[in-house]
Amino acid sequence: MAIKAYLYNKCDTCRKAKKWLQDEGVGFEEIPIVDAPPSKEELRRIWKASGLDLRKFFNVSGVQYRELGLKDKLPNMSDEEMLELLASNGKLIKRPLITNDETVTLGFKAEELEKAWGGK
Repeated sequence: MAIKAYLYNKCDTCRKAKKWLQDEGVGFEEIPIVDAPPSKEELRRIWKASGLDLRKFFNVSGVQYRELGLKDKLPNMSDEEMLELLASNGKLIKRPLITNDETVTLGFKAEELEKAWGGK
């Protein structure tokens, strides 16, 4: 399975993850998360494969998360509503989001990337 890395080039965390993947020789397809966020169905597959709570997919430190008041709204939203919202705005998605449809990592922690994606 091909590895897809949803990245935002203005994000330091994304740049660190991209550098780690490159340094470790891990091949991946770079997808600009803001310009081409995953579709609702892609997000559903990624979420199911991750085993994580869907709320973990939200970029809680982002400006738009705060502007939309999502801290208060998420507890009352259905999974479908959350998936719609995430698919509609790549800046709401925690990044980097790296997946091969079976394994999923969110954010950048070198030890988690090493465990999930191996490397040299």
